[in-house]
Amino acid sequence: MHVSNEVAGLVTTLFLLGYCMGPLVWAPLSEYYGRRWVFYITFSLYLSFNFLCAFTPNFAGLLTGRFLTGMFAASALSNAPGLVADMWSPVERGNAMILFIVATFAGPALGPVVAGFLELKKTWRWTFYVLLWLAGATEVLLLTIPETLPAAVLRKKARQTRRLNSEYSQLLASTEMDRRGLASLFNTAWTRPWGILVDPISFLVAIFYSVVYTLLYMLFDIYPIVFQQQRRWNVGIGELPLIGVVIGACIGGLILYLLSIKLRNKIESGHHVTPEDRLPAAMVGGVLFPITMFWFAWTAEFNSIHWIVPTIAGTFLATSILLIFVGFINYLVDVYTAYAASAMAANTILRSACAAAAPLFTQYMFDAVGVGGGGSLIGGVAVLLAPIPFIFSRYGEEMRRRSNFATTTTRTDGRVAPRDEKSHG
Repeated sequence: MHVSNEVAGLVTTLFLLGYCMGPLVWAPLSEYYGRRWVFYITFSLYLSFNFLCAFTPNFAGLLTGRFLTGMFAASALSNAPGLVADMWSPVERGNAMILFIVATFAGPALGPVVAGFLELKKTWRWTFYVLLWLAGATEVLLLTIPETLPAAVLRKKARQTRRLNSEYSQLLASTEMDRRGLASLFNTAWTRPWGILVDPISFLVAIFYSVVYTLLYMLFDIYPIVFQQQRRWNVGIGELPLIGVVIGACIGGLILYLLSIKLRNKIESGHHVTPEDRLPAAMVGGVLFPITMFWFAWTAEFNSIHWIVPTIAGTFLATSILLIFVGFINYLVDVYTAYAASAMAANTILRSACAAAAPLFTQYMFDAVGVGGGGSLIGGVAVLLAPIPFIFSRYGEEMRRRSNFATTTTRTDGRVAPRDEKSHG
């Protein structure tokens, strides 16, 4: 299909806009019906609409398919943390989340590398053929996932007991006594996130998230500018430096694992922990972010500088993004506990909406001011954001005390006791 680069950017933009809508639909459905069937149905639809992307006869069909695949793909990404929370304790789930988030960073970075070499030898449709093969294999693996939502497991056991033994015909699981219907869950899912979003802690994290997530998707346009447009590499070789992003994500995962061991030792020694004990990762990432952004921008600006230098800078830039991302996810979960899903939904929608614009303006921005200028603009914003985790570390307890949603007490097992529910819906 012969379209301009700007119009082609809509392929990513519409995917991310679909991804924005997903959490508002799939999160309440998974809380009502359970994780398993929501995963099965949404991933099957994701697979189906990838067929539309692969075999569409026109560009409008491709854009429609991308929007719908983004919407259905959001189920796996937004509900997976809930599945992790169902299966592991607060300390153990941190390591599981590290693996999950490293994978979510590695996938988008490796995608352009594979697509670049496919484009050299095949047509753009082969990118979607590969996605279909991978999605088909994943669909089979999904069949091995049991139901993990405690409420759904209890309902199933109660139904089995009533069916097998008439003496227990009136037996009800505690979750079956909850009179809230699906409409009530949707009402909560669509209203509470916006109340939490304007809470100071959530709002500041959302701003930071929006910047780093937008930059992550800008990188997929910045790397071709640096290595293909400026250095004249072909489309396959020109995407290879993105492997540095994958390596950087793995380095970030290792740092997070070491920090989790330190936190676990603190808990096991009987120390009280607070949500602010989750912030060291975001602190390190917040300082590293502007440093690596300026490093990348001004070494990528000049072709006389060896290509490995901006590639290494990009590696540690990815490390900083991952540290910020995971550090703040853990902090939000501990701060909002019972309302963590709503807090994450609000942040997901805002950051995805911002990232959706990245493919539409990145090329224009860097053509106008250059890689050095554009990178410096982002680096300047990063400098302004860097104090946020330090502010939370110093004033977080007071900010939580003033919040209508945040937690107020801690326990020695690493769990954070939630504030008594008021009238938040």
